Amino acid sequence: MDTITYAKMFAYSQFLVKLPYPTSDFTGQTIIVTGANTGLGLEAARHFIRLNATKVIVAVRTVSKGEAAVVEIVRTTQADPSRLEVWPLDLSSYDSIKAFAQRAQGLDRLDAMVQNAGILTQHWKVEEGMESHITVNVISPILLGLLLLPKLRESGKAYDKVGHLSFVGSDLQYLAKFQEKCTDGSLLEALNDKDKTDMGDRYNVSKLLLLYAVRSIARLSPVTLDSPVIINCLTPGACTSDIFRDEPGWSQKILMGIAMKIVARTTEAGSRTLVHAASPVVGVETHGKFLMDCKVYPSGPNVESDEGKVLEESFWKELVQRLEDIRLGVCKDLF
Repeated sequence: MDTITYAKMFAYSQFLVKLPYPTSDFTGQTIIVTGANTGLGLEAARHFIRLNATKVIVAVRTVSKGEAAVVEIVRTTQADPSRLEVWPLDLSSYDSIKAFAQRAQGLDRLDAMVQNAGILTQHWKVEEGMESHITVNVISPILLGLLLLPKLRESGKAYDKVGHLSFVGSDLQYLAKFQEKCTDGSLLEALNDKDKTDMGDRYNVSKLLLLYAVRSIARLSPVTLDSPVIINCLTPGACTSDIFRDEPGWSQKILMGIAMKIVARTTEAGSRTLVHAASPVVGVETHGKFLMDCKVYPSGPNVESDEGKVLEESFWKELVQRLEDIRLGVCKDLF
């Protein structure tokens, strides 16, 4: 998508769209929200509690921060603290993800999972053998989603409900230059070449790759009686969260702060998109789709072009192999 087209779409979304306030009833449901100690995740968890979810699992890297978030949610909603649980989850560690998924198998039910946790940084860092954006924003949430998909299916069938597996992407995927892209070699290897990486574009690329993976999983796991789970990807738009905390230098932080003051939504407003994507009113029309402003939006040229389709297929094949190397059999239910 060219910059002018994106700018027009972005301006319309940020300044003219009023996101609907969540009113869906989540009575009886158990919901997991990753990265729920601050920002969008915290506000989404607060909404789920307000909307009668029986249990909300606050999945966080630092338990003490999750506990502080629970105190804040209870203070503002007057909810019974027993409705909230804090579970440790570190998306930079595959062992942590596998342990979290194993623990989730013991839940009585799991109705929705909102994969909100992610990073944005200008600093090159390797986690689990890959550049950190690719690990934390792509491989880890997909790994966790696949590990919990059987539980979502099981609960959906047991309680005659459609479950939801929602991933927080970004409309910045429209602008991804993706200079590392290749169709005749390893994409993961190209993405792991520090000398050829544009860190200013890496977050955008990671969210594009996440969308590739979400679309692929949804295609291989259609919504049926045996798999009553809607899988989608959403953007909350530009919000006043702390995702830019790793921006280098005070001048950049100040400039970004000023820009966000002008255009950004509050985290509460942005969190409405997370709640909407996982709500009972959202139907199969969102399965495998990209949501913006609580509506299905085109996935954009990076996805829908002939080149995008080839890259999506190539990346998915390579990602499946990487996921199987991490956890043998994690993709078996998709084939």
